[in-house]
Amino acid sequence: LVLSGAVLTSYVGVTGLVERITLDRIFPAFLLKKNRRGSSYRIIILFFLLCASILFITHGEVEVLAGVYTISFLSVMGLFAMGNILLKIKRSRLPRPERASWGSVFLAIIAVLVALFGNIIKEPPPGEPYNIAIFAEYFLPTIVFIWIMLNRIMLLDGLLHFIEIIFVPILKLVNAIDKKILETIDKIQSQEFVFFTRGDNLANLNKVLLYIKNNEHTRKIKIVHVASEEDKAVIEKLERDLEFLNREYPEIDIEFVKLKGKFGPELIRKLSKEWNIPINFMFIGSPGDRFPYSIEELGGVRLII
Repeated sequence: LVLSGAVLTSYVGVTGLVERITLDRIFPAFLLKKNRRGSSYRIIILFFLLCASILFITHGEVEVLAGVYTISFLSVMGLFAMGNILLKIKRSRLPRPERASWGSVFLAIIAVLVALFGNIIKEPPPGEPYNIAIFAEYFLPTIVFIWIMLNRIMLLDGLLHFIEIIFVPILKLVNAIDKKILETIDKIQSQEFVFFTRGDNLANLNKVLLYIKNNEHTRKIKIVHVASEEDKAVIEKLERDLEFLNREYPEIDIEFVKLKGKFGPELIRKLSKEWNIPINFMFIGSPGDRFPYSIEELGGVRLII
């Protein structure tokens, strides 16, 4: 009956105590959550689970429960006495309604220690653990948790330093590999292609860019117009069409080149050497019947439309 009363009244005390400790940033802030009635329901639920776990561990043995409760109660009484000594030393001028003499304080400490020692060495019922063993199962994890909360900045700094020691070399390796891969991709995509046009319509030019986009690992192309005499109308039309295609294919760098001369194998070889572009990266549309050269004579130029 005494234990039941102590547990029930402890629900009142533990709520205020845990709220105070949480406000001091020793316990996690999620414990301060309240319901509509203003009750700290999370603290109450956790305390209920704590009490139920003690009942489960002790198998409902009242004598063992009483022993655990006694050790807890006497420990608190001992802390009161220690607190009184600290007040006498650190805050001797602090006003207080009652003053205990040094002798009475030490007598109280001795009495608490004797009572604690008696409960610790007391033989438990057959098959049950010692009171101090059950007390330690709760006390030690609580102390460790509080120590972690009080030193969490130091521990987090240490964790960050540990992560840097372990993972920074790996991160450097990953970044180096990533950089190398990107450089390889850039190198592959930096290869320019050439398309020779006589003044193809927009649809044919669009087919060329679609072919480049879907089939070639590049993002650069020269659209080359070769004519013996400059035809302003054709040039202007090509410029308008390519300006439109530039907007439609922003991922492809389109360069328009106007050349005066005669299209043929010699020009192809000259441009290949001058621009450092292999001939097989040069394209033309399907030639007509009047085209003076065979495809073989062009040295490997590819047909794509």
